[in-house]
Amino acid sequence: MSAPTSTHESLSVVSTSQAPAAIGPYAQAIKVGDLLFCSGCIPLEPPTMQVVEGGIVAQTEQALKNLKAVVEAGGSELGKVAKTTVFLKSMDDFVAVNGVYSNFFGSHTPARSAVEVARLPKDVLVEIECIARQVYYVWHLTKLHADPTTM
Repeated sequence: MSAPTSTHESLSVVSTSQAPAAIGPYAQAIKVGDLLFCSGCIPLEPPTMQVVEGGIVAQTEQALKNLKAVVEAGGSELGKVAKTTVFLKSMDDFVAVNGVYSNFFGSHTPARSAVEVARLPKDVLVEIECIARQVYYVWHLTKLHADPTTM
């Protein structure tokens, strides 16, 4: 058996108590450069780690709330989400998920894939992951400035 692998110094692990803790050997998100890779968020309530009560609408709202908490903990914001992947237990829920998703992101429309899967962790109805950009800073002369072309 090989030696355990440690996280490379170019990667930063993101963790927040505002979203459910990982339920396996993975991070809530990983930062690399100005990109943030968020693991799939399922509709668990962070304090109890229990699936939110209700159907697909309530579960989608909670999954997106958890995703937002991880995105913000990683130093980004919803308007910088570039790509999402939505995993659905049933494609019959696609229209309902779209309604919640559309209200959540507003006029921002990240690239997205939506797929039906056989089963999700804890038998939830939806899981959502994303890739986002972070605030990117550049050195200008002797001052640190946010680069508006990258925000």
